[in-house]
Amino acid sequence: MAPTSSDGTERTTEGTTTEGTTTGGTATGGPRTERTTTERASGGVQSVERAFQLLEALADAGGVATLSELSTSSGLPMPTIHRLVRTLVQQGYVRQDATRRYTLGPRLIRLGETAGRLLGNWARPYLAELMEATGETANLAVLEGGEVVYVGQVQSRRSMRTFTEVGRRVQPHCTGVGKALLAQLPAEEARAVLGPGPLPALTPHTVTDPQELMRRLAGAREHGYVVDDQEQEIGVRCIALAVPGSPTPAALSVSGPEARIRALEERAGAASLVPVMQGIAARLGQVLAP
Repeated sequence: MAPTSSDGTERTTEGTTTEGTTTGGTATGGPRTERTTTERASGGVQSVERAFQLLEALADAGGVATLSELSTSSGLPMPTIHRLVRTLVQQGYVRQDATRRYTLGPRLIRLGETAGRLLGNWARPYLAELMEATGETANLAVLEGGEVVYVGQVQSRRSMRTFTEVGRRVQPHCTGVGKALLAQLPAEEARAVLGPGPLPALTPHTVTDPQELMRRLAGAREHGYVVDDQEQEIGVRCIALAVPGSPTPAALSVSGPEARIRALEERAGAASLVPVMQGIAARLGQVLAP
């Protein structure tokens, strides 16, 4: 293991590597190919890895944290935290608020929006496969800031079909994808997203009691999927489930007129709706996995 400097970064002691021999830390016998002190044996750059580790830790903290909190959550030494955060602030990816805490910076917004659009593009072949298998509209959504954001959709070819604009934001408690996303979160985090309630009712079928919804989410985790039974719009039913392996919680769904979705749920054998969706979601998750 290489020695560690005071700021926690690794440094080499063997001298410069070469294509020839090395004697006493000095390379001889061929052209010199220098290896930087922050370059790791895996080919990655440690300082870059640590910068992203800090951004992830800041996101996990709700987007706001002190330097000591970042040091605790990331496991990085304080001198390294200082150096990396200063660079991230200079680049606009982190900012310091009036209370001297650090927050995610505005330059990340453009990156997130672009990544969200690309997520829909990567998912499109799988959404198209799901639409062909069911005949109904296929959707992909993520959770962002306590809201559901639709990032991909392939519409049914039928004249009567459901449609949601990509980029649309909706509340999670009344949609299939929203409940599938909430079911992926730890219970306390899901409760925080829902708030104390009561939740707004979009139809007479909307669950407005957060405690009742939490009980239903527990059942969804057990069964592996959730149902939106006219909870957002009368006459529309939706089946949704998680995309395993996605770097951010994501949910896949099929939606359409209630009678047609119920008919899909009654299928048996290889064409059974939930196993078909789970197979497609698993393959999509492998593509999205980091």
